[in-house]
Amino acid sequence: MKNLLLLLLFLLPFAAGAQTKSARTSLPLADATPESVGMSAERLARLDGMLEQAVAVSDIPGAVVLLARDGKIFYHKSFGMADNQTKRAMKRDDIFRIASMSKAITSTAVMMLWEEGKFQLDDPVSKYIPEFKGQQVLKDFKYADTSWTGEAVKSEVTIRHLLTHTSGIGYGVIDGDERFKMLYQKAGITDLFTTENITIGESVKKLASLPLHHQPGEKFTYSEGLDVLGYFIEVVSGMPFDVF
Repeated sequence: MKNLLLLLLFLLPFAAGAQTKSARTSLPLADATPESVGMSAERLARLDGMLEQAVAVSDIPGAVVLLARDGKIFYHKSFGMADNQTKRAMKRDDIFRIASMSKAITSTAVMMLWEEGKFQLDDPVSKYIPEFKGQQVLKDFKYADTSWTGEAVKSEVTIRHLLTHTSGIGYGVIDGDERFKMLYQKAGITDLFTTENITIGESVKKLASLPLHHQPGEKFTYSEGLDVLGYFIEVVSGMPFDVF
């Protein structure tokens, strides 16, 4: 269910209409029945049940889902509450504030390069960004001076680890572990956003010198792995990240 909810969150921004050149020049999407575009109304009904259950058990307060194929909208529904205090039901045209959408775009860009055969998902990232060779997992930490010791990784961080937040990399200013907040701040890692004149490559190379939360692939830790992939895209494509 969690994976499907993540997919739905990825789809939500497109319902509002992205402010891009292609969106401004494209024709409006037409409405259609599921069967007319080769989809199953019976299978889509399972989506109804899943989302209604997610609302019922308070996994999510509400959701708006829009699915389209071949330029036609075949599923567009709202679920749950837009405001639990006033008990206002969600509407199909409600507006959502959604953070971290650059991660969805970055992941899509990575998979475009994968489809072109530029790399394998289980390639170590050090193959493309050498600074990630020989990483360590945090073992001991001294709060007095932020000095630390670590143990060698059992296997290297891969592209797959970075895509799935299982690399062990942390997230500095919003990290749940105070030690990593301190380490990232001391190293000058760029978290979230900045007005400083720094390239993504410079920040990622600093990040490569820091310890990991845990062994790669061991568990999920929300991370700056997608920042690493932003630079990875530059290396593999030979183009600046924003241009690609």
